[in-house]
Amino acid sequence: MLALSILTIFALVVVAIIAIEIRNERKYQATRRSTSKKPKDKKPKDKKAKAEIEQEEVQEEEKTKSRHKSFHMTRAHKAQKTQETTEEPKKTKKLPPCTYPRFSHERLVEMGLSDDEAIEFVQELIPQLEEQIPEIEALLEVSDFEQMERATHGIKGSSTNVGTGGVSDLLIEYNTYLKAGRDLEIAKVYFESFKHYINELKNQYT
Repeated sequence: MLALSILTIFALVVVAIIAIEIRNERKYQATRRSTSKKPKDKKPKDKKAKAEIEQEEVQEEEKTKSRHKSFHMTRAHKAQKTQETTEEPKKTKKLPPCTYPRFSHERLVEMGLSDDEAIEFVQELIPQLEEQIPEIEALLEVSDFEQMERATHGIKGSSTNVGTGGVSDLLIEYNTYLKAGRDLEIAKVYFESFKHYINELKNQYT
């Protein structure tokens, strides 16, 4: 009889514990469901309010784009200004025009020579000038201005002794430049003019 009473009490205690566990589990599940639900975004029910919000978003996006564009334009402008200030103005090189009057042997005539004798002197000068063409050209290739000055100095004296104008005037300027000038492009202009006026002299006296 006593054993039956103890067994009954034990069974009631077990049932009570199970009931409490079940109740606690239900409360836990209910709390978990309520906390896991995300609050729904509040959307304006009014269509007008919704349109205003969308318009504000568009305006804000346009402002952002405008700020980005202004920023990039400012950077580009600054870069351009920097480039303009750092670039040195290009100087235009002045090349010699090398234009001279027609060669004349009047100086020889004034010295007492006949016209025919003067012409012979000029004809003897032409091959002397032509001999210097390959030598000066070779000196140009190596930019030897000192030797070019010496080469032009000798033929300058010969040409000015027999006449004025043309190749004589050219050699005066050419040799004067080579005494201090060191611009290869200018030296080449004089050299090409030298060959040109030799050809003019040949056409005039042969």
